[in-house]
Amino acid sequence: MTRIIADISVSLDGFVTGPGPGPQDGLGTGGEALHTWAFSDDPDERRILREATARSGAVVLGRRLFDVVDGPDGWSDETGYGAGEAGTPAFVVVTSSPPRSVRRADLDWTFVTTGLPDAVAAARKRAEAASADRGADLDVVLMGGGATVRSALAAGLVDTLTLHLAPVVLGGGTPLFTGGAPRTLAQRNVTVTSNATHLTYEVVAG
Repeated sequence: MTRIIADISVSLDGFVTGPGPGPQDGLGTGGEALHTWAFSDDPDERRILREATARSGAVVLGRRLFDVVDGPDGWSDETGYGAGEAGTPAFVVVTSSPPRSVRRADLDWTFVTTGLPDAVAAARKRAEAASADRGADLDVVLMGGGATVRSALAAGLVDTLTLHLAPVVLGGGTPLFTGGAPRTLAQRNVTVTSNATHLTYEVVAG
């Protein structure tokens, strides 16, 4: 069964970037500390990343995040989705208009201009097709940015929320949560590693 999983790293004070993020500095000031766990040699952290990447049938991201990962200092042949793990799922970008060109044209990009629900639906179809081809259940992963994950939660599109809680206080940046309607979560797993605490919740009610 294909699940919709929102998966994002966050600081102790609730930010998914540091202050002043932009196309040339997507994580903002100090934001690199959020993803230390994803680039470490800790075997548990490598396992968490490898398992998540292996189950990714399609990945949804917002336009701002796309501009960062497809920018000059973005993903490379050495480091892309999965931070070095072998991961080349279909990528679905939510945007008001497609870009004029794509630097990483070797990756499978789909640009959806009709809103987040349609993007998630398109990603689900791609993940289900990949599941059939591979003979294993694959998921849709919402990798961000923060506004995309927040909007998906508010719209009731998310089945599972995975947070990688980094031991850092950024003091500002892009918040993951900014209020909104209450939402009930059921804690399913907590894994503590050397550089983060990995929390998995099932979204059970609005």
